[in-house]
Amino acid sequence: MKKNDIKRWSITVAIIFAAGFIVSGCGKQNTGGPPPIPEVAVITIKTEAVVTTTELTGRTSANLVAEVRPQVSGIIQDRLFTEGANVQAGQMLFKIDPALYWSALDNAKAALARSEANLPAIQLKVNRLRELLIEKAVSQQDYDDASAALKQVQADIQYWKATVDTARINLKYTTITAPISGRIGRSNVTKGALVTAHQPLALATIQKMDPMYVDVTQSTTDILRLRRQLQEGQLDQNGKNQQKVKLLLDDGTEYPLKGELKFRDVTVDPTTGSVILRIVFPNPKDILMPGMFVRTFVQEGIHKNAILVLQQAVSRDPKGNPLVLIVDKQGKVEQRHLTLDRAIGDAWLVSSGLAQGERVIVEGMQKVKPGISVKTVPFEKGEKNSGKNKNAAPPAKTN
Repeated sequence: MKKNDIKRWSITVAIIFAAGFIVSGCGKQNTGGPPPIPEVAVITIKTEAVVTTTELTGRTSANLVAEVRPQVSGIIQDRLFTEGANVQAGQMLFKIDPALYWSALDNAKAALARSEANLPAIQLKVNRLRELLIEKAVSQQDYDDASAALKQVQADIQYWKATVDTARINLKYTTITAPISGRIGRSNVTKGALVTAHQPLALATIQKMDPMYVDVTQSTTDILRLRRQLQEGQLDQNGKNQQKVKLLLDDGTEYPLKGELKFRDVTVDPTTGSVILRIVFPNPKDILMPGMFVRTFVQEGIHKNAILVLQQAVSRDPKGNPLVLIVDKQGKVEQRHLTLDRAIGDAWLVSSGLAQGERVIVEGMQKVKPGISVKTVPFEKGEKNSGKNKNAAPPAKTN
């Protein structure tokens, strides 16, 4: 055998021996003990009392609105208020030229005086004719004519009295006063404008804004759901607090005062399938203005045995149904489908699917699957958050 062949054979043998050693070492590593049991963080489900609310949107409106219109025609002589100011009931707002109405009143008074002046003479004539008629000194026709004239004068007196009253009322209407107390808006007429009685265009509008109404809409679906939960005992009324309502302004800030739910309308809007709820809010500083868009949080009641589960523990199947992984008493993973009511803070309110005492996996879900055994450790952060949700994390809309 040549020297080069011997060298090549030696290198080949060395390579084969090294490869066998590596394979042998890997085989020994793979044939070690079983893989370690995965560790997951869990929370233990506990029932607690939770106040549930629903978010409803609506607009504000003044509790009293009066559109000021003239009740007589004429020329505006003066405007007696400042636009945007508060006015009191009975305060003078506009002055209409009263000259024609003074003249009408004087004319009615003169006509009344004329009729009253004719009354004594005709009354005496009737009395004399009555005596002469007894003695048959005058005819019955003469007496009847005199009696008819007396009645006509008496009727004229009543007519002109009514005319005087009407003229006096019309003269009074030349001074236009505020029918209610409140904030008056801009004036739609100026000095010198011609106005007519009961015209469509209001001269100005007065609105009483303390307290303020907030009208919101609620779907009949939500109303029926609430009634069913109350009948089944899932939801309890929250006493006097049941009527208290929070409000968020259009810029997202919370209104400092709480309102009170007054009534729910009895008629359903056929186009939207909803009813109107009226809420009354105190408005001493005029923060709320008519027509503002607001969001309100109306209390539905108390779930005395509510179950909350952190949102990060809930996943979805391909159909979008919510589910969680729990650890049973044998330490094995089990998949559980849920029925969710709504989000409350960072947790879901569970309607069905979980019971008190069950352990829900919050962390480590990616490395486990149903049926395998796991090691559990408490999820401390989750339990703290669950305690925060107890009463009033800002509620979200009903799902």
